Amino acid sequence: MTRRSVVLGCGAYLPDRIVTNAELATRLDTSDDWIAQRTGIRQRHIAADGEFTSHLATKAAAKALEAAGVPASSVDLIVLATATPDETFPATAARVQAELGIAGGIAFDVQAVCTGFVYALAVADNFIKAGQSERALVIGAETFSRILDWSDRGTCVLFGDGAGAVLLEAQEGKGAPDDRGVLSTHLYSDGRHHDALYVDGGPSTTGKAGYLRMQGREVFRHAVVRLAEAVDAALAANDLKGSDVDWLVPHQANRRIIDAMAQRLGLPDEKVVVTIDRHANTSAASIPLALAEASRDGRLKTGQLVLMEAMGGGFTWGSALLRW
Repeated sequence: MTRRSVVLGCGAYLPDRIVTNAELATRLDTSDDWIAQRTGIRQRHIAADGEFTSHLATKAAAKALEAAGVPASSVDLIVLATATPDETFPATAARVQAELGIAGGIAFDVQAVCTGFVYALAVADNFIKAGQSERALVIGAETFSRILDWSDRGTCVLFGDGAGAVLLEAQEGKGAPDDRGVLSTHLYSDGRHHDALYVDGGPSTTGKAGYLRMQGREVFRHAVVRLAEAVDAALAANDLKGSDVDWLVPHQANRRIIDAMAQRLGLPDEKVVVTIDRHANTSAASIPLALAEASRDGRLKTGQLVLMEAMGGGFTWGSALLRW
């Protein structure tokens, strides 16, 4: 028998406020067409004053628990991926744990920026495989609007706020390829590319949060190569071809990158979950938000192969393959 991490339920939360490209064009030298043609983004959600990353994460986690039909008290692990925590410490995951009424277990944050959810999923999966967790909440939550320079049209138009969560449960399988659950995860990083995508502040350097800074062309160039590497690793590890994949659920950073990965796999548009037009880039929240949407509308069917991939600042990148 083989111990696997099986998805029991998904949840999502998006702030009420929607900011369209047209609204941004009233205060920036840009337009709806300029943004949409280059990125695929039409709008983004922005957290309200006093609405923190922990609030978004808690609401997404509660919906995942509701979808799974299990009590919060049964969760013994929370891994929360975020680059925008409520505070320097304690971990935002611990605040979510308390808000959900969970009095024991393990709760901590993972910081890998846009690859954060894939990293968090890998961590939780390994806890489950090692027998250290039975039920784990894996959350991606961000309030990127708080670290954007709203006068920089090259960055502020790209990002939004939101949270998504999945609930994993340890289940025994036969070790067969058709067993449900996480099949493999593949993580990478290369810190030499710090200057291509970073935030120009922090408690140890400036004592302030700082703003996001990005060399867009450099990030795009690396993303296409690195994401292909992560996708190929997932397929090779499971002796699969691109055509075997039922759904690609990519990080929602740029529509051109998403299309390039779909083409590499030979997948038609209808087999790619795309939310970038409505959510923009929500960093670590983008993949679980997309998963939750596809689960809620019935696109994801039991037994289907789901491939996730992402790349973020650092650089970090990675992939995860699971059978739904």
